[in-house]
Amino acid sequence: MCPRRFVGASGRPLDFTVRRFTTALDTSSLLWGLLFGSIGLGFFVYGRRQRTIVPLLCGVALMVFPYFVSNTILLVILGLAFIAIPYFVRM
Repeated sequence: MCPRRFVGASGRPLDFTVRRFTTALDTSSLLWGLLFGSIGLGFFVYGRRQRTIVPLLCGVALMVFPYFVSNTILLVILGLAFIAIPYFVRM
């Protein structure tokens, strides 16, 4: 018996291979990202209600940057830096 091949409307065989993405998304990165995103949401809401730009921008940065940083140590360092910026920069 030969294996059955699935053919599309054009007559070509269908390809069911799954592309594998090589992202380094482990549990620690996911949890750190969740923590910094939650703190960022708090900063964003505080900055919007108080009409201060520094907490607002740091809140947006804290919510967005975990999507672009895959190294866990760099994620923690940048997250702590974004949390500290509103404390040191007061406008």
